[in-house]
Amino acid sequence: MLKIDGSIGYGQILRTAIALSALTLKPVKIFNIRIRRPNPGLRPQHLMGVKVAAEFCAANVRGAKVGSLVVEFIPKYHKIPEYKKIDIGTAGSVTLLLQTLLPLLVFSDKEVKLEIIGGTDVKGAPTTIYVQHVLSYFLKKIGIDFEISTFKHGFYPKGGGRVFCRVLPSNIKPLKLVERGELIGLNLWSVASKELKKRKVAERLLEGFKKNFELEVSTNAYFRYVDSLNPGCSLNAHLFFENCVLGEDGLGEKGKKAEDVGREVAKGLINSYNSKACLDKYVSDQILVFLALAEGKSLIKIEEFTEHVRTNLKVIEKFLEVSINQDYENKTIEIKGCGFKI
Repeated sequence: MLKIDGSIGYGQILRTAIALSALTLKPVKIFNIRIRRPNPGLRPQHLMGVKVAAEFCAANVRGAKVGSLVVEFIPKYHKIPEYKKIDIGTAGSVTLLLQTLLPLLVFSDKEVKLEIIGGTDVKGAPTTIYVQHVLSYFLKKIGIDFEISTFKHGFYPKGGGRVFCRVLPSNIKPLKLVERGELIGLNLWSVASKELKKRKVAERLLEGFKKNFELEVSTNAYFRYVDSLNPGCSLNAHLFFENCVLGEDGLGEKGKKAEDVGREVAKGLINSYNSKACLDKYVSDQILVFLALAEGKSLIKIEEFTEHVRTNLKVIEKFLEVSINQDYENKTIEIKGCGFKI
């Protein structure tokens, strides 16, 4: 049984370890889970990821309860359904749950559809709009046919968002991406609950961004007000190039002006642009598992070596026979994938 110290990374280490355990059928024990967090151990959204992954690979699980610092995950065989409805039960992130499940679903021999109820726009996680327009973009580049649609937005603390996903059997290809190509345009997506319409929060998110984004580029801006269980808002900004896309998002907070959220998103996207990276700091860690599973050598230029990037690389090396070269000066990662097959 592989043993992984969860103290080297937060919830990310759990998600990646469970994903690769479920896929490779290698048992794993993860200890010190989220030990450095104010509320250490499994939270409801982590627990749901473990439980669903276990269902998809007939795993025996020990320590599957909220607050648990240790989880033993012992998979036996794959039994991926064609359809599964998952209710996280809180505002736990839909997209973080998908990080646990997607590597396994990609290797199914049939189309898989998921309906997930939970948080779509929550702190510490990619929004579903980001996944739809940024992560999905890169997945398609490497041969993964994945679609995600948000039918209802769910904000903290009640959640209640409703998301549909579709994954087709895929053959993963390596990715060589160190040059962006020409700048094409910018898309802005502003979403706010209907309770915030009188205060024009969605429009003000866009205004705050535009006043602070200094780059001249063709821009499409969209805003809408949505039904939700409690007030909330988010802004997503996606900068498209010939060969890649950079993304940044921001969430509204009680007592924080919408214009300030827009300003912070603009600043974050400008930082990504100035880094010369082809993959922003969020998608960089999310794509690594798939590149490690591909057959062939990948080379990517990232925005920065975040803790999530470093954590994922460490876990990948535990499970897969891969060769990884990290160039901190040029901010590139070279991965010779294992060409994984079920």
